[in-house]
Amino acid sequence: MAAAKASAVKRTAPQGDGAAEDDVVVEATTARASSSSAQSPAPARIDVRKTYKLFIGGAFPRSESGRTYEVTTATGSFAANAAQGSRKDAREAVVAARAAQPGWAGATAYNRGQVLYRVAELLEGRREQFVAEVSAGEGLSTDAAHAVVSDAVDRWVWYAGWTDKVAQVAGSANPVAGPYFNISAPEPTGVVALLAPQQSSLLGLVSVLAPALVTGNAVVLVSSERRPLPAITLAEVLATSDVPKGVVNVLTGRTAEIAPHLAGHMDVNAIDLTGAVGADGVTWGELEAIAADNVKRVLRPELDEAEEDWTRSPGLRRVLAFTETKTVWHPKGV
Repeated sequence: MAAAKASAVKRTAPQGDGAAEDDVVVEATTARASSSSAQSPAPARIDVRKTYKLFIGGAFPRSESGRTYEVTTATGSFAANAAQGSRKDAREAVVAARAAQPGWAGATAYNRGQVLYRVAELLEGRREQFVAEVSAGEGLSTDAAHAVVSDAVDRWVWYAGWTDKVAQVAGSANPVAGPYFNISAPEPTGVVALLAPQQSSLLGLVSVLAPALVTGNAVVLVSSERRPLPAITLAEVLATSDVPKGVVNVLTGRTAEIAPHLAGHMDVNAIDLTGAVGADGVTWGELEAIAADNVKRVLRPELDEAEEDWTRSPGLRRVLAFTETKTVWHPKGV
């Protein structure tokens, strides 16, 4: 570098002393600029911080109250800020679910199965994000979290396969004393409120959500209070799938604040109280009493003080819990 500079000065020297001095100044200025740029580090990148929002009617609004609350990992470190849903948010979610339910129930059973299977495909595509959230929230190793995500995807597929088969199991052609066909068939209850499990943030969540959708119900789901991140990530999956907007609505926040309003809501046809087990400030017995005022269908938790074992093989109990049986009489003709 020094030799190159000397050569440059020597070549310009015959043109006069002033020209040589100018060249030296240019060389010195260039050297200082290069040195300065080498010493100044690039500015540090600012991370895009995410606030996990509600999922209502196919959109992701903040809570109308403007509140958020801090979500921590299993070790107590900061994970994210989540929207803290309110009574008004719950009412809006019920309105969205009621508007969407007839269309979802009116789709063919085969079509509902295709739509739900598509959700499983998208769940698989977001595997790494679910693994990270389950691992952090539940304190599992990466391998254990992978196993949980695999079980959750498999369970979603299992329920998706029942959409066009449940009528064959729950329906019947009844013998009658007369020239009539007497046929009983399951139909969806309508709008169902689901309290997601507090501990099992993904597998338990899928185990209560998927069966409610099989026969054509629309859902208002209250996520785990302390581990809501997989529920909102699942909502992002649903938003980019073929599930019609409003069929699934997800609320985050305090279970004790939101659940009583859903239990007493006159336009909610049924409620699953699974997530009341382990929730702070509310019991499933209190919610059942509120639901009794409007003769709402209630699915009690299997255990009083502990969550179910979500790794057990699933059954049709949760599917049939949110169905009504319609019986039709039809004359046989001549």
